[in-house]
Amino acid sequence: MKPNNFAMKDWHLEHVEKVIIRFVKGISPDASSFEKRNFKKYSTVSSCAKQIEYDIKHGVTMDEVMLVIKRIRHDKPFAELRKNPESIQRLDELERQISAPKKIAAWY
Repeated sequence: MKPNNFAMKDWHLEHVEKVIIRFVKGISPDASSFEKRNFKKYSTVSSCAKQIEYDIKHGVTMDEVMLVIKRIRHDKPFAELRKNPESIQRLDELERQISAPKKIAAWY
């Protein structure tokens, strides 16, 4: 019997998709002050990248993350997101942030 090291991998993959969509979609023009405050606090590029890195630590591969981004760019269910040029710009920015090489501190 093979152990399941990443028992919640499917959940984390869904979470990656939700995080990316929430960031790309942005905030509605008629959002409440509470929604605006939460969006400002939790929906930045660095916050999204941190959440995705957390999911990667729990079994989601980088290829799967890039596949989610590719699906958002090309699949029919996400056509509404692609209509807004700001959404495409945010998706590009997130993709650059995620695919950038990570800096590792060297202790000498």
